[in-house]
Amino acid sequence: MGCLSVMHYFLNEQQRMIKGLARRIAEERIMPVRAELDEREEFPWDVMKELAEADLFRIFIPEAYGGLGGGCLDLCVAVEELSRGCCGIAVSYAASSLGSIALIEYGTEEQRQKYLPDIASGAKLAAFALTESMAGSDAAAIRTTAVRDGENYILNGTKQFITNGGEAELYTIIALTDPAKGARGASAILVEKGTPGFTFGKKERKMGIRASTTRELVFHNCRVPRQNLLGREGSGFIITLKTLDRSRPGVGAQAVGLAQGALEAAVAYARERHQFGQPISSFQAIQHMLADMATQVEAARALVYAVARAIDTGVKDYTEAAAMAKLFASDMAMRVTTDAVQIFGGVGYMRDYPVEKMMRDAKITQIYEGTNQVLRNTIALELLKRKAKPE
Repeated sequence: MGCLSVMHYFLNEQQRMIKGLARRIAEERIMPVRAELDEREEFPWDVMKELAEADLFRIFIPEAYGGLGGGCLDLCVAVEELSRGCCGIAVSYAASSLGSIALIEYGTEEQRQKYLPDIASGAKLAAFALTESMAGSDAAAIRTTAVRDGENYILNGTKQFITNGGEAELYTIIALTDPAKGARGASAILVEKGTPGFTFGKKERKMGIRASTTRELVFHNCRVPRQNLLGREGSGFIITLKTLDRSRPGVGAQAVGLAQGALEAAVAYARERHQFGQPISSFQAIQHMLADMATQVEAARALVYAVARAIDTGVKDYTEAAAMAKLFASDMAMRVTTDAVQIFGGVGYMRDYPVEKMMRDAKITQIYEGTNQVLRNTIALELLKRKAKPE
């Protein structure tokens, strides 16, 4: 089914190519298997290989390391189309970008040359590990430590709810190199899968995005070379904030694509479902629901694209805008998928139809990479500290 969007967003040639390619993969490879992968909670390795063969992992990697050098908008376009097919599969793809941001922005040339080509080719996935059992929204409360021992760091602690945990080959770990300094003592360190002392805990059983793997990362006297440090010691919290700022428009794109898929399914069903001798699409109550859904999707897409474009133009401070994009789009996705289930009625509550899964998937977009309540705090703080400028 074609996209119901009526807007023209003036994508460039590369972005249009990415959009068409991601859409084709979503329709031909993802939609036929999404229900099965969700039911079995199985990581979509076959689809990941397809994305790699289509060079979609190259989008977010600089050209010098085998990538396409695409910007935030390029990635958002791909994530949106993949999420239209399955948000669980899309986040497995997007998490590799999240795990690469700190390496791209703060890594040494040697680190980039060593790791980025394999991420660009899709041969290896990446992941970002911040969250712990006592450090969710309060990211500064992390307890995982990385103690210097000569030319090594020794890591101890447990990370929780890590997307691509166990599947990724490279992890950006936020750990305390100087616990006495609290958040100012956090650092970012690269850890490879298979490093002695680095193991994986339980695979989480989730409400939604069940094709995505979420696991604990366990470090027990895990020895990592000092040259795996990203940036300088003590810059881990700054790296974390910058990483999340950069990735939040991508979560907004997940939400937009997911809601677009739900809208398209609801429109198709409303046309074919008959009650009282006529299609339910002829009832004004349904028409108004569809109109509101379409308007909300388009408004969220416009915001996400605008923020992504601003980032690509080199705007330095986009914390507030990135938070707005994620907040608005994820709240929208929850409303739109809920309305899609309502339009489907009783069958919408059944796993035989896709909107039930879409509604479950939508919920996480309001939670991960900053809960929407915390993001409202972020937006308000940025708003209140900004001084009004004369016209």
